[in-house]
Amino acid sequence: MTDKVIENNQVTVMGEIVSDFTFSHEIFGEGFYVMDVKVQRLSDSYDVIPVMTSERLIDVNVDYKGALICVTGQFRSYNRHEERRNRLVLSVFAREMEFVDEVEESAKSNQIFLDGYVCKPPIYRKTPLGREIADVLLAVNRPYGKSDYIPCICWGRNARYAGGFQVGDRCMIWGRIQSREYVKKLDEETVEKRVAFEVSVSKLELCVREQVDGGEL
Repeated sequence: MTDKVIENNQVTVMGEIVSDFTFSHEIFGEGFYVMDVKVQRLSDSYDVIPVMTSERLIDVNVDYKGALICVTGQFRSYNRHEERRNRLVLSVFAREMEFVDEVEESAKSNQIFLDGYVCKPPIYRKTPLGREIADVLLAVNRPYGKSDYIPCICWGRNARYAGGFQVGDRCMIWGRIQSREYVKKLDEETVEKRVAFEVSVSKLELCVREQVDGGEL
């Protein structure tokens, strides 16, 4: 059961550690910490992706800033309560980490595969320049009845395709994790710069519902 669930959420990111470790939480005496990894895009820009790791995987007391690392794991979410509402917080949960000497330009330094269920009606729209975009929120199951809620963004033909998805549809998504800055208005006079994380979709596939006696699964 556990192995099957892990297969539906697979992430690999390779890049430069650009922060110290920040304590997140502790479970059964095991501490978990977050660090930021700067991952280069094909263009000159980059994404800064939070990685959550156990203190048993890496020495969190060492300054690794500037080191190159390859992380494999899952893209996880949890709700953090703030400003009288819940905010979805996303990070890569590391299962394996390996320091590397370099990240080759040809390396697949940022890739993700998700197999989950559409949990909100997709939002399809067009930019003023006519570019098609669709936002899809995917629920990806974990063991023990938990799920991760992953925002995904589709473009062009993928957006047109995803715009027709319905809540409860199962789909598979391939893409990369991207960071995006935005401005949050806190009140009439105060704004705050924040960073959102989402999956930029390169390929998606709607899974056909299995027919059973008396209806569909």
